[in-house]
Amino acid sequence: MHVGMASIFQNPGKALTDLEVYQNELRLADLAEPLGFESIWGVEHHFTDYTMCPDVLQFLTYLAGRTQRIRLGSRVVVLPWHDPLRVAEEVSMLDNISDGRLILGLGRGAGKVEFDGFRLSMDESRQRFVESAEMLLRGLECGYCEYDGAFVKQPRAAIRPAPFKTFRGRTYAAAVSPESAPIMARLGVGILIIPQKPWAAVADELDAYRTVYREVNKAEAPPPIAAGWTFCDPSAERAAEMARRWIGGYFQTVLAHYNFAGDHLAKTRGYEYYGKMAEKIATHGTDAVTDFFVNLQVWGTPEQCYERILEIGDRVGNDTFVGVFSYAGMPYDEAERNLRLFARGVLPALQKLGPEPRRPAPGAAPRPGDELGVGLLGT
Repeated sequence: MHVGMASIFQNPGKALTDLEVYQNELRLADLAEPLGFESIWGVEHHFTDYTMCPDVLQFLTYLAGRTQRIRLGSRVVVLPWHDPLRVAEEVSMLDNISDGRLILGLGRGAGKVEFDGFRLSMDESRQRFVESAEMLLRGLECGYCEYDGAFVKQPRAAIRPAPFKTFRGRTYAAAVSPESAPIMARLGVGILIIPQKPWAAVADELDAYRTVYREVNKAEAPPPIAAGWTFCDPSAERAAEMARRWIGGYFQTVLAHYNFAGDHLAKTRGYEYYGKMAEKIATHGTDAVTDFFVNLQVWGTPEQCYERILEIGDRVGNDTFVGVFSYAGMPYDEAERNLRLFARGVLPALQKLGPEPRRPAPGAAPRPGDELGVGLLGT
């Protein structure tokens, strides 16, 4: 199994300066390659302390110059917030700089504060994403961008430096709502799984995605990439306590950044599925949905973390796991200890599994929290 780590640059409560957060997260990022991780990932967000990486490709370019072999993943470049021609140039430039180490992750975004900051309507995001993705993906294969859509109108322009190898097989997109998965299948990209709803629901949506992918692309879909907020500790009891504290604390920042308790998402075109979060919070309470999120993630002793990752593979057939080890204001020393223990006690065993994805198991046993049924984000 391919195993990566992600840096997310959170600063909840402004306990540190933003500079201190960056210094700490970059120190952790520098450990990824020496500790044996095979990829390092960044995320894109803007304007708040939820995560403070407004340019994930710039972050990855910095890492390209500090590493030799580790792959570089974007989770994700949010296309509606960008000129897709500029994205094509930046992607190709990074791939040239890194000698083809980029794993390209794309998404459409869901934070109202971010769309408002960029003066964009969320109602248009799905169509903007599709048009931008179509132009970008075609351009990276043929070396130029050209498109005539409702939102993207681009006369033919060459991408320089020119792309030098295909992005097919190394491009993925986040798909949270059920409507998104078939779109990604038609685009011919893989799926990034961010755990936030019952694994059974994720597996069903992946089945639908694979069917469409097969029909459109005349080939089998690539295995998905699964991420997880990770806390590894020698003590099972302390791991459970700290998972509730730190992973639960991270989920509180999710609720605040996306304002999931509000009603705006239910009224926004293309986000009706997200809008059902408010119903879940009203029905079950914040503590219950927080516990649900925590129980989807990877935490425990090294042996327990390993088994949880295998269980995810049995459910969704991923061949890659990306752990997040520093979040919610976790002290640097704790984050480094978490990362090093995982690298020492879990990473080698996962890598011995080989590159082949695990086969999804039908009828997998329910996990704690599955009683929420349709999950955090509804059906």
